[in-house]
Amino acid sequence: MTSLLWSLGVVAVVAAATMTVTALIARSQGRVVVVDVAWGIALTLAAVAAAGVGTALDEGAPWRSWVLAAAVGVWGLRLSRHIHQRSGRGEDPRYERLLGGPLVEVGMGVAVRKVFLVQGAAVCLVALPLSVGAVTGIAWWPLVAVGLALWAAGVFFEAVGDAQLAAYRREPRTTRSPVLDTGLWRFTRHPNYFGDACVWWGIWLAGGLASGWVAGLATVIAPAAMTYFLVWATGARLLEQSMMQRPAYRDYARRTSMFVPLPPRRSPDAA
Repeated sequence: MTSLLWSLGVVAVVAAATMTVTALIARSQGRVVVVDVAWGIALTLAAVAAAGVGTALDEGAPWRSWVLAAAVGVWGLRLSRHIHQRSGRGEDPRYERLLGGPLVEVGMGVAVRKVFLVQGAAVCLVALPLSVGAVTGIAWWPLVAVGLALWAAGVFFEAVGDAQLAAYRREPRTTRSPVLDTGLWRFTRHPNYFGDACVWWGIWLAGGLASGWVAGLATVIAPAAMTYFLVWATGARLLEQSMMQRPAYRDYARRTSMFVPLPPRRSPDAA
């Protein structure tokens, strides 16, 4: 129990420190959207911290912890780099709606309460399989392999989906189709979000459930919460509130699965 408290505590400190630095950057830039870049970095640091605790205390299976830390690092640093490259200089409208106005108007106190504290707590929650897995042994080692395979599939969906979207945006508006509906986007309206969910269900399988039923049940809230964020809270549903105002996107939505990749449905016009 002491080792678990150490693991949870160190991850919490890392999350708090990362969000504190991010809040200072947000204040200097006048926008909180920078927290999106910090998300992948924070989880990468949390994974490394958990692995370090397990190794220092000689608990669990250090090799698994470091493999998971590397897996989270590949996912998190790629995601942070991608978000940083595509972000402009302004605020994301989602955050303005969340805060109730621009950061310069509502103040940092509101931003800390509504964004940075929530994001820090979310890092600790999502990192639970890493924190618990770092100080517990492996009960079912095949699940480590299954989890890493699911993680790889998730990284594929996320990276390829992002690359296809970036290529679409580089095309001239006058010649490109009104909606991206090719490649992975033909089967799901959000292949990057779906891939993100797969990554964290894979981390849970390898770091949580592979440690036994107790660890699995205690940490399943992590991938479940991540999926909720991606689909309902800050991801797909929130993004589509504005996208659905476009007739072409509404037609695309009628024939394409929202989250889980599925064969496209025939549109009424085609029928």
